Amino acid sequence: MFSFLNRAMESEMAPIIVMATNRGITDIRGTDFKSPHGLPMDMLDRMLIIPTEHYSQQEILQILQTRCDEEDVAMSDKAKAVLVKLAGSTSLRYALQVIQ
Repeated sequence: MFSFLNRAMESEMAPIIVMATNRGITDIRGTDFKSPHGLPMDMLDRMLIIPTEHYSQQEILQILQTRCDEEDVAMSDKAKAVLVKLAGSTSLRYALQVIQ
């Protein structure tokens, strides 16, 4: 797989490749070496790594409030607190779908 991606990145019509991983430092497939995200070092040198973090409860509350405003939904503070907890234990997408 890595040889295919390396060839694709070196071609004239090089694609933009987006990868998502949470593997950390791990084995490179087919070798005894370890590297960040399990990617070969020559490929890793060509990448831009963008770290992401979870939303805080305050940020989740703000997102839920914005969605309620957009959907013209009135919701009590207690209901919002329940949705914030739900978003933290499942996903923000699920909590937003519950509003509808």
